[in-house]
Amino acid sequence: MADMNFFAVDLGATSGRTILGTIVDGKLEQRELTRFPNQIIETGGHFFWDIFALYNEILRGLKVVADEHLDIASIGIDTWGVDFVMIGKDGGVLRNPYCYRDPHTNHAMEEYFKLVPKEKVYEKTGIQFMQFNSLFQLATLRKNNDSALEVADKILFVPDALMYMLTGRAVCEYTILSTSQFLDPRTKKIDPELIGVIGLKESQFGRYVNPSDHVGLLTAEVQKQTGLGAVPVVAVAGHDTGAAVAAVPAENEKFAYLSCGTWSLLGIEVKDAIISEKSFEYNFTNEGGVEGTTRFLKNICGMWLLERCRKEWTDAPADVNQINKDSMDAPAFQSFIFPDAPEFSNPTSMVEAIQGYCRRTGQPVPQGYKAMARCIFESLAMRYRQVLGYLKDMAPFPIEKLHVIGGGSKNGYLMQMAADSIGIPVVTGPMEGTAIGNIMLQAKAAGMVNDMFEMRHIIANSVELKTYLPQNTEAWDVAYGRYLTVTGTERE
Repeated sequence: MADMNFFAVDLGATSGRTILGTIVDGKLEQRELTRFPNQIIETGGHFFWDIFALYNEILRGLKVVADEHLDIASIGIDTWGVDFVMIGKDGGVLRNPYCYRDPHTNHAMEEYFKLVPKEKVYEKTGIQFMQFNSLFQLATLRKNNDSALEVADKILFVPDALMYMLTGRAVCEYTILSTSQFLDPRTKKIDPELIGVIGLKESQFGRYVNPSDHVGLLTAEVQKQTGLGAVPVVAVAGHDTGAAVAAVPAENEKFAYLSCGTWSLLGIEVKDAIISEKSFEYNFTNEGGVEGTTRFLKNICGMWLLERCRKEWTDAPADVNQINKDSMDAPAFQSFIFPDAPEFSNPTSMVEAIQGYCRRTGQPVPQGYKAMARCIFESLAMRYRQVLGYLKDMAPFPIEKLHVIGGGSKNGYLMQMAADSIGIPVVTGPMEGTAIGNIMLQAKAAGMVNDMFEMRHIIANSVELKTYLPQNTEAWDVAYGRYLTVTGTERE
């Protein structure tokens, strides 16, 4: 089969980019076309995403394709989960979407559980309870008599909304829907009771599609603006973690994965959802994967901690790689934080939040960027160990290695800490897993690969992998006991 080009849009919670992917001689080649910030807008006491700015950046990337006379077989979009855009009966966007970090969902879960008990919600969905899940966002908007929700004809998750703006076709992609907490993983459809109690209907969420399904063609308006023809838009794994996990170059099923970026998502890939008393107790989630698989995982706060601190540090180098290296100058195991503590969600000052946590728990208070970065990295490595322990307790197979994908995999110091902490090999790569998964799912739609096994074989041949073996595990075992004590998380 002739070489084909694919246009991938990869949008994260802090930045986005467009990539040209090409499969040549059984290997994937990538070229970044554009990169841009994705900024949270604060106005009127709320936090929003600028959906029009993101749409405009997609058009900018497509114009590069047209200007360079490149032929692209299709377009695919992946983004973060849970957030959504409301569309009016006239087809127009009603308002910029709320950001999941908006505080309007504080206490939303408790309010919703008055309508449907917590245990029933979990039994129906198997989704981890987080106050910003789409279900609780929508319930909050309904409770607040939100004017946009009152007149919404369609409610589209962010990647679906962007595909709608490109094609005029309203769809609801499986992996992004699975982040909502109103998908039934058994039927792979929306549970009518969970949305019915807040006055919504299944028909408001668009036509169901799966990864590699065809959505539509670029509208005449978009063709005119970009200079392209009627290019197909393909549903990839709309949730960026789903796309990233599709890119894990695993040899067999006996692995766990860590998508390490703004968020850390740690889990395993299974055929059927795991919904049990233990998964409920540990607050694990069952999200949709490629080819009908389930991503059984837990969300962990990730490099968000470091990203926010970097904005405040005045003594730190601009180069994050130098910060990572400098952190090793600080003494080991001085202070730990619980990365998922509520005060780290969106504090006014992350530095003060970390220092306040350490002070409150009777630990040395980290001073300066070196000590604080080391505290963050060691705390994340401890949290990985904790969550991996829960996974081992529930996985239907032994976990022999941890595959790490995403930008955090570049931090070799953190990766070695992770291996030391969890006691099994850590394999890093690909770093840009979401974009690679996005591209390969487009390749599958084009008939270039048949299944996930072929996708992962090509990926393994295309990227450089690095393995970190456990070292100094006895010291980490002792420190882990201290971590559990100071964070009070023997049982969450």
